[in-house]
Amino acid sequence: MSHDPPTEATTQNKARKPDWLRVKLPVGREYTKVRAIVDQYKLHTICTSGNCPNMGECWGAGTATFMILGNVCTRSCTFCAVATGRPTEYDTEEPKRVAEAIQRMGVKHAVITSVNRDELPDRGAEIWFQTVQEVKKLCPATTIETLIPDVKGTWAALYRMIEAGQEVVSHNLETVEGLYRKVRPQAKYARSLAQLKLTKEYGKRTKSGIMLGLGETDDEVYKTIDDLVDHGLDILTVGQYLQPTPLHLKVVKYVHPAKFAHFKEEGLKRGLKYVEAGPLVRSSYRAERHVHV
Repeated sequence: MSHDPPTEATTQNKARKPDWLRVKLPVGREYTKVRAIVDQYKLHTICTSGNCPNMGECWGAGTATFMILGNVCTRSCTFCAVATGRPTEYDTEEPKRVAEAIQRMGVKHAVITSVNRDELPDRGAEIWFQTVQEVKKLCPATTIETLIPDVKGTWAALYRMIEAGQEVVSHNLETVEGLYRKVRPQAKYARSLAQLKLTKEYGKRTKSGIMLGLGETDDEVYKTIDDLVDHGLDILTVGQYLQPTPLHLKVVKYVHPAKFAHFKEEGLKRGLKYVEAGPLVRSSYRAERHVHV
C-alpha cells in the first residue's frame, strides 16, 4: 500500500511545530495538588509516562489519567514514550491506592489505562477488575473510562477487564491498517477491531483513537472510520502524532486544524455518535464528555 511521501513543506514542518501545537507550561495550584497526590500514592500516569501535551490543562483542572500495572510495557510501539522491557511490577495494593487518590482529587470522571502485560496469562485483567471495583466502592458517584490494551485474543481476559462496572471502555487502533507494521509491530489491526466489537456486544459504550501525521492518506482514514463504525464503535478521538524522543518515528506531516474538523464531520456523517478531533486531542482529552453520548 502506498503512502504520501514527505514533501518539502512537511520536511520543513518537522523542524518547527506550527503555532496551533503550542501549549502552556504546567503551572498552578491544582496542577501542584494533583502532582502531590500522584507522588504520595506512588502512582503512574500516562500524562507523564507518555509525555502528553495536555498535562498542564488536565492537571490544572484537577484530573489525571492513571496508568496501572507499572510503567514498563512489553510492547515496543514506535510512537510511544512509555518504556519497553520485561515488567517486574505487580502490586495487588495498587487498586486501593488508585481509588484513594481519585477520592482525594474529587474526580467526577476517572480515566484509567495500563501498559501491555503480555507476559501475564491474564494480561493483567485481575488488577484491572479490582481497580475499577475499588474506585466504584470508594467513589460510587464517579464514572469511569478504562483505556485497555490489546489482550492478544485472550477474550476471557477482556471480559474480566470490562465486567467491573466502568461506563466507557476504550481501546485505541492508533493508526490506519497500512501503517500497523511500522507503528504497532506487535499488534494486529483486525484483532483490535474484534476486541472493540466484543466489548460493544458485551453492552459497553466503546471508544477508540487514532493519530494523524504518520503518513496515512485521507482514504485510509475514511476506511478506518468505516471499519470502526462496522464494529459498533461509539466514540472516536483523532489527534496529531508528536515525536516523543529522537528514537521514535518522525512526524511526516503536521495536519492543519481544518483537516481535523473535516474528519470529525466525516466521522459523524458515517455513523459515529461522538468525535473529538484536533491537533492536541488525546485519548482521554475531555473524556467526561463521552460518558453519556
